[in-house]
Amino acid sequence: MPILQYVCRNCGKEFEELVRKHDDPVQCPACGAPAERQWSGTVYSATGKKCGGCTGNCKTCGGCH
Repeated sequence: MPILQYVCRNCGKEFEELVRKHDDPVQCPACGAPAERQWSGTVYSATGKKCGGCTGNCKTCGGCH
């Protein structure tokens, strides 16, 4: 189960959440409003090496090289 970064649409709180799947709906722990996945921060490949120029959004990525 991955730990992902989220930001609240309502109050702007940034937080991390342990989810079963990357597309599970997440609510803000502060106000209970729906939260959006935050596509920022440092991204690492499955080997643990930092990926150059990766946004973390695998849907638009050409893969870690």
